Amino acid sequence: QVQLAESGGGSVQPGGSLNLTCAASGFTSSSASMAWFRQVPGKEREGVALTYAGGGRTIYADFVKGRFTISRDYAKNTMYLQMNNLNPDDTGMYFCAARVSFSDWKSGKANYWGQGTQVTVSS
Repeated sequence: QVQLAESGGGSVQPGGSLNLTCAASGFTSSSASMAWFRQVPGKEREGVALTYAGGGRTIYADFVKGRFTISRDYAKNTMYLQMNNLNPDDTGMYFCAARVSFSDWKSGKANYWGQGTQVTVSS
């Protein structure tokens, strides 16, 4: 049974940083593409970053390029999202997902989802 568990969300001031963690179980994450999505108030779920299996390339949404970094620790079956220079527009629920194609990522879809972790950026 595939399970994804996010952690690391919280409240920060603009310009601050957070590091989200996604612990995966029930499958070997190194064999699956994984991604981060977010749902901000008033908008549909959107892809933030995507990483292909086996150390393949990573893709970022334009609104996070240069600020967020997606990474994976295959030994720990874990994925991370380092978020720097956060701004209020980044406020929302962040979700970890697994087995995500590029087209699904662009459409806000995935085969497996975590429960999400809340990120709030305000002064």
